[in-house]
Amino acid sequence: MTTVIYRDVASDLPEAQSGADQLWLPAATLKAATGWEIKPEGICRDDLCITVHDRPELLRQGPRGQELDLAGFARLIDQPVAHEESPAVWYFGPSLEERREALLDLEAPDFTLPDLAGAPHSLSEQRGKKVALALWASW
Repeated sequence: MTTVIYRDVASDLPEAQSGADQLWLPAATLKAATGWEIKPEGICRDDLCITVHDRPELLRQGPRGQELDLAGFARLIDQPVAHEESPAVWYFGPSLEERREALLDLEAPDFTLPDLAGAPHSLSEQRGKKVALALWASW
């Protein structure tokens, strides 16, 4: 069993085949798990199609029909991928284009954190004011 986390949705995919840096998904599984589908013009989701005809290493004919190496495709579109072999889990982060679009408005997403007394404060409460965020991590 392989678990794929794509767009923050987890799918358990018994038909997936994975190797060291490849994750092969049949066409029907690909669409259900990611929204991408294999079409004659390329790999498509909504109105966006990525041509892969010049990259034969991404497509193959498998026992359940046409398959895509989702990990290879993610590298092609600059989408971050993390993989754990045991248990078999693959995580696909937002693509470069999705990350770029999120930065266009230069507005930080809202979040709420407690102050030292435990009272919650949200970033949205500070809209219209200048705010300095100081971030720290122990790693």
